[in-house]
Amino acid sequence: MDREKRHKRVVRQRILAFILTILGLGLIIGGAVYGGIYLKNTGFFEKIPMPESKVEEEIPSEEPTKEDDSWIAVEKEVIKDDYADVDTSVLSEDETPTEEPEADHDEEIEAIIANLEPEEKVAQLFMATPEQVIDNSLIITQAGEKSRDALTLYPVGGLVYFSDNLEDPDQTKEMILNTKEYIRAACGIEPFIAADEEGGRVVRIAGNEAFEVENVGPMAELGKTGDMDGAYNAGASIGTYMSELGFNLDLAPVADVITNKENEAIGDRAFSSDPNVVARLSWQYASGLQDNGVTACFKHFPGQGSVAGDTHEDIVSQNKTLNELYDSDLVPFQNAVNNDVKMIMASHVSCPEITGDDLPASLSHVMLTDILRGEMGYNGVIITDSFLMEAVKSVYPDPGEAAVAAIKAGADIVLMPADFHEAYNAVLSAVSAGEIEESRVDESLRRILKIKLGR
Repeated sequence: MDREKRHKRVVRQRILAFILTILGLGLIIGGAVYGGIYLKNTGFFEKIPMPESKVEEEIPSEEPTKEDDSWIAVEKEVIKDDYADVDTSVLSEDETPTEEPEADHDEEIEAIIANLEPEEKVAQLFMATPEQVIDNSLIITQAGEKSRDALTLYPVGGLVYFSDNLEDPDQTKEMILNTKEYIRAACGIEPFIAADEEGGRVVRIAGNEAFEVENVGPMAELGKTGDMDGAYNAGASIGTYMSELGFNLDLAPVADVITNKENEAIGDRAFSSDPNVVARLSWQYASGLQDNGVTACFKHFPGQGSVAGDTHEDIVSQNKTLNELYDSDLVPFQNAVNNDVKMIMASHVSCPEITGDDLPASLSHVMLTDILRGEMGYNGVIITDSFLMEAVKSVYPDPGEAAVAAIKAGADIVLMPADFHEAYNAVLSAVSAGEIEESRVDESLRRILKIKLGR
């Protein structure tokens, strides 16, 4: 009997366990089904990334690019009647050309500018004779302690030398070497060391027998035959002996179109009366200079070959319209701009038909900023012609006012102010007072340093 009772109890327990198991499985299955429906409704499965099949991307082969062989940029017919690179008139609204993003400033240049004191920044905006900076009562032929003290206090952007400063090769090399070291030690920047070495009647080195170099002759002789190779070789010859002496800037070539036979100030210094000949030969001359380590400076913007007067002696005006200038005098300068010329010298010729006043071009915001930079697209350094000339002094007798006006007009470097110290102090005061924004000075410094650092 006890055995039968135990048997019945075991059976009941097994039945109960089976029922509980069935119920548990039912609950699990029901929960799984419900959970699956819930996840589907919430979009869970759509968020799970599906594996993608791998596709080997074909790498396009690069065709070799053909490098430009040489300096002969003008032989590729860069001189045109108009200067637009792209004719956007034929593009539809959907095909308008995209603008390239503006390049970031050069980090090294920005670091140099950031480390300069205002006095050092302003000094970079001047190029003077050594006498103007050191001692006007002397003719400077050496760079010793007196030069070091003056150039440490006024580390100018550059110095320009004349025949009296240059006695022989050894003396010239030592003077220039010491001068560079003094300015570098003062502000960390290499100075421009310049001369007017055009060839022909305007030379500072080739006119001295002690240097034993050949005078390449007047540019007009090259212009008669349109000798491209001769123009390049003339620049290369000058660049070779200038760089050997320590010069790094030649205030040449003359890019004036000589159309006035009474113009003695320019005369045979110009290549031709044909603007296209002047454009081609002046660029070849400049290429010869620059291929031998000497920066070229095109002069005298906007051209003074059509006037009879001399800006050394008086105010000189030309009465051409802007269109007339573009057809003639500006052709060589536009060609130089198209070829990324590094420096252009602004003359003191006034253009009243264009500007509405008698201000020399070197002091005119219209000529320097609106036209040369704005219309012509020039991004290099603008240096003025000498401010010792009467065309400037008759308008601005005060050297300080003249220098401030030039910077405001758009010049980057003032050449040979009538009184360097007055001009320097006036520009420094204008910057300190906010009359000239320091950012405006920095713009000039970027252009200047771009040349000096070989950018």
